[in-house]
Amino acid sequence: MKPLLAALLPLAILGLFSVVACFVGLGLALVFPSIPLNQFISKVTLIFLLLSLWPAMRWLNLSWNAVGFARPRVFFWQLLKGFALGLATLLPVIAILYGAGVHVLDPMRVWTLEQWAVKTSLALLLALIISVLEEPLFRGVLLAGLAKKLRLGVAVFLSAVYYAALHFLTNKTKLTEQELTLPAAFELLVGAYANLFRPEILSALLALLMVGIFLGWLRIHSKTNIAWCIGCHAAWVWQIKISKDIFNVNTQSPYSYWVSSYDGVVGPLVTLWLALGLIAFWWFSKNFRQPSRS
Repeated sequence: MKPLLAALLPLAILGLFSVVACFVGLGLALVFPSIPLNQFISKVTLIFLLLSLWPAMRWLNLSWNAVGFARPRVFFWQLLKGFALGLATLLPVIAILYGAGVHVLDPMRVWTLEQWAVKTSLALLLALIISVLEEPLFRGVLLAGLAKKLRLGVAVFLSAVYYAALHFLTNKTKLTEQELTLPAAFELLVGAYANLFRPEILSALLALLMVGIFLGWLRIHSKTNIAWCIGCHAAWVWQIKISKDIFNVNTQSPYSYWVSSYDGVVGPLVTLWLALGLIAFWWFSKNFRQPSRS
C-alpha cells in the first residue's frame, strides 16, 4: 500500500461509516424522535469505528502487544503512572488559568461532601470510559497501522490529526419530526464535515492536535504502554470535567483567549504548555538517555 493511500484510508473508512450511520441514525430517529438525528449519526459512527478495531487488527496483522497492551499487572501500574502524569501536566494549566482570572469560582454551586464525592467519582468513571474507548482506537490500532506504511513521526502526526478532527465532526442542527428524511440526514453529515473548516474552532483544534501528538509521543516510547496513554487521557478529562463544575470562564479577562469555547480549558495555553513539555522531554531523553549495552 502506497504511503498516500495509507494516510487517506482512515478518512475513507470514516466517510463510509458516517454515510451508513445516516441510514441507521434516521431509522433510530424515526423510532425515537425525542433524540436529535445528529446525535444518532455521530454516536452510530463512533460505534462503527469501535467495532472495526478487531477486524482492523486482523487485517493489519496486529497483536494486542503491537497495539500496546501489556500484561494485566503491568497494565494496571502503567495506568496509574499515566494518570499521575496527566495530573502533573494539566493541574499547572488550571492553576495558571485561575491565577490569571480566566477561571473564576462559580458562586452558585455549593457542594456537600457527599455530593462532591459522587460528582468526582462519576466524572472519573466517565473519564476512564472515554479514554479506554479512544486510546486503543487512535494511539492503538490507528497509530500502529499508519506506522506500518509511514515514518513514525508522520504516523503520530496523522493519528493526532484524525483524533483532533473527530472531536469537531458534528452538526448541532436539530430537525423536527416532519423533517426526518434521508436527504436531511445527508445535509447534517455535510454540515458536520464543513464544521471542520470554521475558523472559530481553530484554537481548540490546534490544542487537541497537540494533545494527540503528546499522547502519540508517549505511546511510541514502548511497544506495550497504551495504558500510559489511557491513564494520562483519563486524568485530563477528569480534571476538565471537575473544573467545569467549579469554575466559570471570565470572558472579561484580558487572558480569556488562552482558552476556547470548546470546554473552557483546551486552547492556546494547553497547546503551548504541551509543546514545551514535549521539547523538555525530548531534550531530557536526548541528553540523559542511558547508553545501550553492546
